[in-house]
Amino acid sequence: MDVWPHCLKHLEAELAQEDVRTWLKPLQAGLRDGALILFAPNPFVRDEVRQRFLPRIRELARHYGAGAEVTLDVGSPTPARAPLVAAVAGPAASADAFDGNVEPHYTFDNFVEGRSNQLARAAAFAAAQKPGERNHNPVLLYGSTGLGKTHLMHAAGNEMRRLNPAARVLYLRSTTFYEAFFRALQDKTTDQFKRQFQKIDALLIDDIHFFAGKDRTQEEFFHTFNAMFDARQQIIMTCDRYPREVDGLESRLKSRLGWGLSVAIDPPDFETRAQIVLSKAHERGVTLPDEVAQLIAKKMRSNVRELEGAINKLTAQAGFLGRAVTVEFAQETLRDLWRAQQQAISIANIQKAVADYYGLQLKEMLGEKRTRSLARPRQMAMALAKELTEHSLPEIGHDFGGRDHTTVMHAHKKIKALRESDGKLHEDWEKLIRKLSE
Repeated sequence: MDVWPHCLKHLEAELAQEDVRTWLKPLQAGLRDGALILFAPNPFVRDEVRQRFLPRIRELARHYGAGAEVTLDVGSPTPARAPLVAAVAGPAASADAFDGNVEPHYTFDNFVEGRSNQLARAAAFAAAQKPGERNHNPVLLYGSTGLGKTHLMHAAGNEMRRLNPAARVLYLRSTTFYEAFFRALQDKTTDQFKRQFQKIDALLIDDIHFFAGKDRTQEEFFHTFNAMFDARQQIIMTCDRYPREVDGLESRLKSRLGWGLSVAIDPPDFETRAQIVLSKAHERGVTLPDEVAQLIAKKMRSNVRELEGAINKLTAQAGFLGRAVTVEFAQETLRDLWRAQQQAISIANIQKAVADYYGLQLKEMLGEKRTRSLARPRQMAMALAKELTEHSLPEIGHDFGGRDHTTVMHAHKKIKALRESDGKLHEDWEKLIRKLSE
């Protein structure tokens, strides 16, 4: 039974922290006929672990002495609990009697705030301070994967429990809601399913875009949402884009989701990325030189999850080899990750994204015409290429119809200045950054 903790500790050094928390920490270990069996909380987690992590788990289990046999199952080595929430004895039940799946590690104190996320942090904090108030209920945080939406959601839940230890705060992934609802339909226990949400003070629900196209689930969530809203129970949700842009969501649900406070989280800027790198390294007990943090922040622009992956790889490799973490060591260790990043965001990808965003033909945007409707998108694409790729100014100019490097420099300065004064252009810039970072 000591094998699984050893395996998990090793996997924490290899994998992104989000993957460990989401897929591996929920597993519970048991023994069956001398073999290690890992129990997942639901089929969704089981299937994901089987597909992505089981071969490596078996390899580590052999190393730590469990033999070759590792199997996955759904359930628990101990008697199963209710599908979504722990049993609550009554109004006077203590917080200890309620397991709402809120991850205690995520707090406002260890959330790295920057320009890209400060409004989202403020919204989540306001909801946690005065849950249920109409001006911030519901709170909807939207943006690409790995930008901190889930962190803020859990932080709000933890803050509610800090201020009111008896608060019953429930965190659910939308997939869990979906699976539990259909299990209730099959078992004819939908009334019991509905009653669970009457007993909580706040619902934190992740990835609501998953409901797209699932009409029965959307209808049930619509009624759950209405009942909780009317009862002034706080609702905090996340989505990978603004809900009105999600195909397959019913219009009435989109309308409800817009009732409260909807805030975008954008990819972090350079200073925030550097601070995130230092913060995540500190959490792992690693002292990282500032120049290494700045190098990683410069090279990896997309999201926090990929920054975490880079830190995990760097610190694990340094530990295995007994090497100090220097700029040279970081360049050597992370070379493949950076190469993949550069391939993902190319000048051609930027040009196509900008042309599509502004509804232009690519050949028009790259052509000689200098009308405002073409010149501004062209400058936007040049500035993005300067910001997001490692190409030199002459190389960027060459790919924009053989333009001089001074033209690229002027475009970069112009767009940078306009982002400070033109709200619409700033919004365009952030949306394009988000699209290119997906």
